[in-house]
Amino acid sequence: MANDKPNQPQDESRRRFLKYSGTALGGVVLGGVIGGLVGSNLNKTTEEETPAPAAKQPAADAKDYNQALMFFNQDQFLTAEAAAERLFPKDDLGPGAKELGVAFFIDHQMASAFGTNSRDYMQPPYYKAEATQGYQLVFKRRELIALGLDAMNKYSTAKYKKLFVEIAPEEQDAVLTAFETDKTEIKDVPASNFFAMFLNLTLEGAYADPLYGGNRNMAGWKMRNFPGNQMSYTEYIEKEEFVKLEPLSLHDHLELG
Repeated sequence: MANDKPNQPQDESRRRFLKYSGTALGGVVLGGVIGGLVGSNLNKTTEEETPAPAAKQPAADAKDYNQALMFFNQDQFLTAEAAAERLFPKDDLGPGAKELGVAFFIDHQMASAFGTNSRDYMQPPYYKAEATQGYQLVFKRRELIALGLDAMNKYSTAKYKKLFVEIAPEEQDAVLTAFETDKTEIKDVPASNFFAMFLNLTLEGAYADPLYGGNRNMAGWKMRNFPGNQMSYTEYIEKEEFVKLEPLSLHDHLELG
């Protein structure tokens, strides 16, 4: 959540974020993005360009892997990057959303089938949905996120005479809080709908496999001692003592050639 108390230590929100997001690693983050971008963004060099066969390249060394925009315009990307950093700031516990590449992850998800709601029924008639029925807006996810980021700049300009990326951190927190608490609207949609989705995407971008553009160098996993995508645990499963493993990405199991 946005910090509307600028005098509090910065790492308090981060500690809450890490605490409440721990259960997402096993299902929501990886399960929610599998199938969106796998195989669609792997850059391969030709034999003419690379005479010798390329060795398997760990994701930890692929510093710029998947760092290219697919949906956002530049203003939307910079706004997403700044907003995500306020929700998941860099501190003594580790890197923040910007360093983890969270905005690239969100951009890639909006360009995927997830962003276009390709597996959802999106036709009328529309009825008021129950809270248990999941996403029920007429907007596609990519439309809601783009409209929300544009609305943040409009709100920031009206209140502070500057774009969101140009205002002070405590002012950015105030803008995020206004959206979280429905102090404004996005084309007749409660702003909290946008905020909730953006917060969830920030969490996913910090912890999803680096193959999807976020969690750069697996730093999100390393903060939680999460082993990532190991092929097998058979040699450790019967050990009495705790075994700390270096995390592996899906990208570590792919041969680039």
